[in-house]
Amino acid sequence: MALTESTMVKLGSDAPPFNLPDTEGNHISLNDFKAYTLAVIFTCNHCPYAKAIEDRLVTLGNEYKGRTDLVLISSNDIENYPADSPEMMAEKAKDKKYPFPYLFDETQEVAKAYSAVCTPDIFLYNKDRKLEYRGRLDDNWQQPHNVTREDLRMAIDTVLSGNEIEFKQVPSMGCNIKWK
Repeated sequence: MALTESTMVKLGSDAPPFNLPDTEGNHISLNDFKAYTLAVIFTCNHCPYAKAIEDRLVTLGNEYKGRTDLVLISSNDIENYPADSPEMMAEKAKDKKYPFPYLFDETQEVAKAYSAVCTPDIFLYNKDRKLEYRGRLDDNWQQPHNVTREDLRMAIDTVLSGNEIEFKQVPSMGCNIKWK
């Protein structure tokens, strides 16, 4: 596992379009999301960093339902990482009761379009789908009970209130995306 930090894409960038299958075989596109904000999160099943935050993402998804859409995207090479296959993604989504879609980026083109490099890699877009935040979920990926700063939650609340994010955006870190 190679520790990788997100690339910190330029704020104000447009959300790249996508149309990917979810864990139930439906195709989901960027235009399907209607909430005021949208968090696009590149993740996977096997990475310890991604696994460590998944329950917190489920909590966020449930708490912000209707105001913020979350979508998880796995772009890993499943030939070398079968734990990240669509079948295993479906199992994970069901077991964890994901309140958001979990999409598979088989060609890895969506990850490249977003300049995603690690799992998790988090991007928050406003109502016009302009990038407002990119970075970590919070300040303690390993120990949720020791979190003192919830960066993504702060970003969502700031954007929902119509204000500018003024706090320092810290890169996310995790396993590198497993490129083909």
